[in-house]
Amino acid sequence: MATPDAAPVPEAAADPVTVGKRGGRSPRDMALSLGILLLPIVLLLLFYRVVLDGDKPVSVENAESTIQQARSAAVFPVAVPQGLGDDWHTVSATFKRDTDGATLRLGYVDPDDDPLLLVESSIPTEKLLPVELGANPKGVSTYSDGARTWQRYEARKGENALLLLEKGRTIIVVGQAESKSLESFASSLR
Repeated sequence: MATPDAAPVPEAAADPVTVGKRGGRSPRDMALSLGILLLPIVLLLLFYRVVLDGDKPVSVENAESTIQQARSAAVFPVAVPQGLGDDWHTVSATFKRDTDGATLRLGYVDPDDDPLLLVESSIPTEKLLPVELGANPKGVSTYSDGARTWQRYEARKGENALLLLEKGRTIIVVGQAESKSLESFASSLR
């Protein structure tokens, strides 16, 4: 038996209420939102690259002190590049003494932004080559800079190297740079 005081139960709405297509989000709206989010990122990247020279190699300040440290150790005569242009940058410099000898490593970036590494060491060549050039360096030819004859090697994948053996030291110039950059760098060593 139904009581007359009972409140009527409302009927469920036939269709759900929506606002426009897909709840109000069109592909155009999504693209605009994404563009608004990416705009500050693009502006910061442009500021970094154009105003702050963000792609320019960072030169190290301690290269001269590291070279002086190697010269003071007097383990081997130290050769450094002379007459390179301002578009060459020194990016790293280390000198380390080991039980087998000592090693000076100077990292450079050439004018084409390719890295080069100068290694000068008194460590025996048979121990030094696998460390600096990889497990299986392959001698391919020679290069003469007029005063010295360098051995040209294929080093790790994508790397070339020039090797100079002298009494008491080994000099290696290795990098991904073209042979011309390696040769001009090796020729500048004094």
